[in-house]
Amino acid sequence: MTAIAVVAGPLTFSWSAFALFIVMSGVTLCFGHSVGMHRRLIHASFDCPLWVEHVCVYLGTLVGMAGPIGMIHLHDHRDWAQRQPACHRYSRHEAGFWRDGWWQLHCRLVLTHPPKFQLEPRLANDRFYAFVERTWMWQQLPWALLFYAIGGWPWVVWGVCVRVAVSVTGHWLIGHFAHRKGEQTWVVDGAAAQGYNVRFAGFISMGEAFHNNHHAYPSSAKMGLLPGQPDLGWLLIRALVACGLARNVNTPANLPERAGLRRLTPRPEHMLHPATLTPACASVDNLSHASYRDVSQ
Repeated sequence: MTAIAVVAGPLTFSWSAFALFIVMSGVTLCFGHSVGMHRRLIHASFDCPLWVEHVCVYLGTLVGMAGPIGMIHLHDHRDWAQRQPACHRYSRHEAGFWRDGWWQLHCRLVLTHPPKFQLEPRLANDRFYAFVERTWMWQQLPWALLFYAIGGWPWVVWGVCVRVAVSVTGHWLIGHFAHRKGEQTWVVDGAAAQGYNVRFAGFISMGEAFHNNHHAYPSSAKMGLLPGQPDLGWLLIRALVACGLARNVNTPANLPERAGLRRLTPRPEHMLHPATLTPACASVDNLSHASYRDVSQ
């Protein structure tokens, strides 16, 4: 995808194709990756009808990183490692910029004694997720055919290839900087990796770049917790609540603090009041709908 994007992108540029790239990137990253994959499927930070979850997770698959089960596995493996007293440089993005890029985009970490990954039965028995997991790489094809029928090769290149290349590379870039340096309000004592807020990327990441906030409250549906932290994913969840399509929304106001959490600055006043949305139903310390058991001993 990246090679096609680099070579064919400039040759096929048109304003309509660029507009398609912007719209599809926004929809797949916000509805799909941020809200569907990350905040709902992985962290269960809110409840919604199954069909809403399916639609959002499918859109997240179109980002081009992995299928739904693969995303849970990748995310929870990394989170499990980062919660340990020490972990490999791969899992905490400690390698240099170019080496980390090569590792994250082209390699995978294989542990000698990995933890056991066990998926929740609700997801393990979901036929829709099983189908999307088997075919996630092919899910770009129907959209490529549709785009070709409407806008020809420029729409295919920009609506699929450039979009996937930018989204996947952008995800790594935010993950790299969000574990290296930036603003910090909280520290998790005893954790091998700390999160940082990357303010300049907050808007384009749909709020995902406020990673220090996320490390502090993993089960919170809201990631932009402080003034000046735009969180488009949170705005979408609020819209779903207003439409009656989301409930039981977790925020720091109705979540307990995770073990080892230590504030570096006073807690903002607006976080001390009860949440205006419905009460939380998930524990802050759960990784996701999957579980890890340490079998390294």
